[in-house]
Amino acid sequence: MLNNQTLQTLRSLKLTGMAEALEQQQAQPSTHAELGFDERLALLVDREATYRSNNKVARLLKAAKLKLQALPEDIDYRHPRGLQKS
Repeated sequence: MLNNQTLQTLRSLKLTGMAEALEQQQAQPSTHAELGFDERLALLVDREATYRSNNKVARLLKAAKLKLQALPEDIDYRHPRGLQKS
């Protein structure tokens, strides 16, 4: 019962990433059992920061209205461009 209240409180505070991480920790107790409180809290906070960062990037990409969905990782730097160093 306490876990449900905690999850609802996290979501009402708009800490969705942290709520999802807590649910994951509860679903896999053996994975996080050996971690201390500080380590588990650090995982939750890190997950929230990652969640917010991903949402920010998605929001900015949507606002940019780019014609192509390209990623920097997709750039082929080996392709000859015909540029001279001089």
